[in-house]
Amino acid sequence: MSDSARERVRLRRYSELPVWVAEDHQEVLPFIYRAIGSKHLPASNISFVHFDSHPDLLIPVNMPADTVFDKETLFGKLSIENWIMPAVYAGHFSHIIWLHPTWAQQIKEGKHHFLVGKDTSTTTIRVTSTDHYFLSDGLYVPEDQLENQKPLHLDVIMVKPYKLCNNQEGNDAVSSAKKPKLALEDAESTASPNCDSYSEGLEKDTVTQKSGQACLEPSCSCSESQECQTAVNTREVLEILKKGDAFVLDIDLDFFSVKNPFKEMFTQEEYKILQELYQFKKPGTNLTQEDLVDCVDTRTHQLEDLEATFADLCDCDDEDTIQRWASNPGMESLVPLIRSLKKRMAVPDYEMVHQAGLTCDYSELPHHVSTEQEIESLIQSVYCLLKHLPKPTLVTIARSSLDDYCPCEQVDSIQEKVLTVLRSLYGTLDIHLAYSADSSPS
Repeated sequence: MSDSARERVRLRRYSELPVWVAEDHQEVLPFIYRAIGSKHLPASNISFVHFDSHPDLLIPVNMPADTVFDKETLFGKLSIENWIMPAVYAGHFSHIIWLHPTWAQQIKEGKHHFLVGKDTSTTTIRVTSTDHYFLSDGLYVPEDQLENQKPLHLDVIMVKPYKLCNNQEGNDAVSSAKKPKLALEDAESTASPNCDSYSEGLEKDTVTQKSGQACLEPSCSCSESQECQTAVNTREVLEILKKGDAFVLDIDLDFFSVKNPFKEMFTQEEYKILQELYQFKKPGTNLTQEDLVDCVDTRTHQLEDLEATFADLCDCDDEDTIQRWASNPGMESLVPLIRSLKKRMAVPDYEMVHQAGLTCDYSELPHHVSTEQEIESLIQSVYCLLKHLPKPTLVTIARSSLDDYCPCEQVDSIQEKVLTVLRSLYGTLDIHLAYSADSSPS
């Protein structure tokens, strides 16, 4: 018996599935570490199933790699965009499945196999992936420059929503407002015979339909013997999970509806200038290792110059300082940007300006405020996938509402729908609303 098999046999089991709900996404990592410490999760070969409009797979750029072995220090260094990869380097996660909605396409679809390790020249965590997502943040290094290498299998899979249709024969029937969405007791007469939904959990849902009776198109079949062809290839996900010793289910509520909060902080013209200043010029194809290193060096210097610019402006943003920085190549548009910001606010938050700029590289942050129908369709897709997967060891949920990624007017409703799905699949849950508590795991 292998070491991992022995560890799997020794793992403890929760009597009820724990569900940890946090506000910011990095706040769920301590709960995963707690499960590892209590022997409910293995220390390695964990599969991480990640529903999110954002990959969250960046790395704290200047954090020493060895920080991952001091968990309390580590937790204080993480942000919403960079909390997963340190757990990969620590050896915990070996497989990550990023399940994303149609409007989020930051990483190329498909399978990615690469190494995560310590850069021998900087002692920081770096990767060998050449995807634009990593190149644009200056995170690529050649394999021979990495020590303590950890292989990562990353699968990027799009989740398509169930399509809803109107039941034309239901106009003289009971009002749709009195019928639960996607899960009608008389679904047999309105949906494909193959369709299955979480009807038991949603029978109490009384949210009003926009029009007509909800039904699932025949192509959206989800029986025990058939996959959700319009959602996700469940066999593919199952095969991935078989390679791990346990899996964590992670859901960011902005998967269902998401905003780009920076678009509301800046005018259209200001945002356009940020895109110009922070633009990442995508490299061509068939690049040599030397070309890739040069690309990363150029990008790193660009970002360092921009960081230094806005750090200096925090101290003094008089005309001389602005003109001095704007005289650098490619920085001419800094002048109209700062003037516009100073017209609108007494003291611009230049640190926030820089953070916004960092999101303007090769693509914009996803922005798609979903309708109720779109949310319901994605809820059904998630249900259909999860019902064909084994039960996770634990579930982590991020609300992402205080920073305006998940719309604050929708987050509570989405959260309740997700919890309803989990209850219908896994029975009684041990729910911890960490965002409303004053305690945190150790």
